[in-house]
Amino acid sequence: MQWKTLSALLLLGRASGQSMPMLRFQCSQLVVDRLDPLVNPGVVPSPHLHQIVGGNSFTASMDPRTHDLPSSSSCTSCTFAEDFSNYWTAVLYFRARNGTYRRVPQFVSEGLRADGGITVYYIPSPDANEPVTAFKPGFRMLVGDATRREPGEARKVCHRCMPATGDNSNINCGAPDSQTLPAEMCAGGIRSVITFPTCWDGVNTDSLDHMSHVAYPNSSYSDLSVGAYGVCPESHPVKIPQVMYEVMWDTRIFNDEELWPEDGSQPFVWSTGDEFGYSQHGDYVFGWKDDSLQRAMDARCNGAVCGQLQLQSAESAMKCIKSRTVDEDFDGWVTEIPGMSMAK
Repeated sequence: MQWKTLSALLLLGRASGQSMPMLRFQCSQLVVDRLDPLVNPGVVPSPHLHQIVGGNSFTASMDPRTHDLPSSSSCTSCTFAEDFSNYWTAVLYFRARNGTYRRVPQFVSEGLRADGGITVYYIPSPDANEPVTAFKPGFRMLVGDATRREPGEARKVCHRCMPATGDNSNINCGAPDSQTLPAEMCAGGIRSVITFPTCWDGVNTDSLDHMSHVAYPNSSYSDLSVGAYGVCPESHPVKIPQVMYEVMWDTRIFNDEELWPEDGSQPFVWSTGDEFGYSQHGDYVFGWKDDSLQRAMDARCNGAVCGQLQLQSAESAMKCIKSRTVDEDFDGWVTEIPGMSMAK
């Protein structure tokens, strides 16, 4: 996503006439592994592969009663040194004409430095007079459904076929974004965006489905609006920052007609086994130290610079990596995506 363009759009203020700053920063790759402590806690290996960023205390079991991310982590792969949260998504694969698969690497959004990973956003209300409440220790949530193979009700997970450089229409999941994976070769790779709810029930830091304790607003804007906008439902009255993931997949290295299917069909597939695009999802476990995120939201910090937060260099962030728990080949050409046999 072209940062300057998006900043200009958000700073227009969206109906309130006020500026709308946001935290936007990169988290380098921590590990690619078949673990999912949110949906499949303690299961090794989990059903499908994820790419994970954030604090290095990520593990198969992260019981909020005993696992405190800031004190359990010795480093973070994110820009802000006080953010030990974990963020993860499914992994994209390319299926070649001969039926073999190869993992699609990630690359960094324009204007940032990192080793792949995820660009993370924390976006306050467009109304500078409306505060948002930062997440509490133990908070976690999920957007998307790894089993989905058809369109969802709300366009909160989407894909965009990116141009070689820049992007002139950076609206959250707005046209030309789609729930499905692009069907053509993309000069600038494929961008996937995952947008989390902005309303909380004020009591529960999690729920059985990891979704019910949060909700999207009774929107006074479009469902495609960015930020903690709209009016929260009575069941979820507490306004929280909007968390958004932006992942850039380097499909450019596969832009070769000799590799694509002879019938011209779309060759990309998520690590869930989904060749349509509907199953991409995002998991979030809060792990900011003390009240650092609340301070940043109150100050309405913008971009990857915030006087309320401690920065670390891109080099330090990229050094924060974690060894895989599940030892399997996921980077070479493989005959089957890791975990596919579990789904059969």
